[in-house]
Amino acid sequence: MAEAERIIGTPDIPDAAGAESETPDERPRGRRRILVLFTVAALAYALDLASKMIVVAKLEHHAPIEIIGDWLKFEAIRNAGAAFGMGEAFTVIFTVIAAAVIVVIARLARKLYSLPWAIALGLLLGGALGNLTDRIFRSPGVFEGAVVDFIAPKHFAVFNLADSAIVCGGILIVLLSFKGLDPDGTVHKD
Repeated sequence: MAEAERIIGTPDIPDAAGAESETPDERPRGRRRILVLFTVAALAYALDLASKMIVVAKLEHHAPIEIIGDWLKFEAIRNAGAAFGMGEAFTVIFTVIAAAVIVVIARLARKLYSLPWAIALGLLLGGALGNLTDRIFRSPGVFEGAVVDFIAPKHFAVFNLADSAIVCGGILIVLLSFKGLDPDGTVHKD
């Protein structure tokens, strides 16, 4: 059994026989990636929160503001559902999903050694926290709150900065997966 573990390796358990183990130089690198993840998440969350506070204070119950003619405008909308307003009866489920995403990212952060993955997961975490904050604290009630959306492109769903962070993080994760880069920094070539 010990020989098999030496050959294939056991995650998170340093190998006494001299197989690849975490060196002191790798530990700070992992910590830096975690710092990047949480910095990106905090920045995405802060921008989303600040933008929603401004929208609620200055734009809600007012006429939309045209940014690029009728192609792009800022319009305050409360969305209890998901994208395109679908699933308004399932607000609690969206809240649970956002909370689960946050937990999964926090657990994955322990094994994070890839800067691009740190950025992607930071965007997902910040976006999930932004929309979860709305779901918890906005009316009509706890875990049933409507998300504040305000970016309204012509012929498309109205969204917010948290949604943008989630989409950008998701696209980056897809690209990293196609390139074969794992969160732990390993690269798979198929």
